[in-house]
Amino acid sequence: MSGPTPTVVSVKETLEGKFIQDMHSGPHQLVADEPEDAGGDNKGPSPYEYVLMGLGACTSMTVRMYAERKEIPLERVLVVLSHRKVHAKDCEDCESKDGKIDEIIREITLEGPLTGEQRERLLGIANRCPVHQTLTSEIKVRTRLVLV
Repeated sequence: MSGPTPTVVSVKETLEGKFIQDMHSGPHQLVADEPEDAGGDNKGPSPYEYVLMGLGACTSMTVRMYAERKEIPLERVLVVLSHRKVHAKDCEDCESKDGKIDEIIREITLEGPLTGEQRERLLGIANRCPVHQTLTSEIKVRTRLVLV
């Protein structure tokens, strides 16, 4: 089987707090936790914050790559994201109408002397970033128990 190297990360409890996690991806080490109002120690971003940061980073990088390739005078990209659970019945453009759904709000600021047409094109490219595509596609999480 050929193709890109799969992404592999490891996450392990630190045992230093109720929820604090030590996370590794290659040479990079990160910490995750829950906020104090959720019973954590607030020693790092929450898992949902990491999801949002991944989407934001991918969005910005994808827009940047496209702008450079097309020689669009983009000076800077800012992506601000939020997540919340909303009642499905209140979502006009959602397939599901029962229970709650996850809603991510993504606000993109494009700085530079851009035309309206360039801004619209870059916005369309933002929706094509790989993480956006993953989050809006069918996802299967396959879990295996490892015996020690």
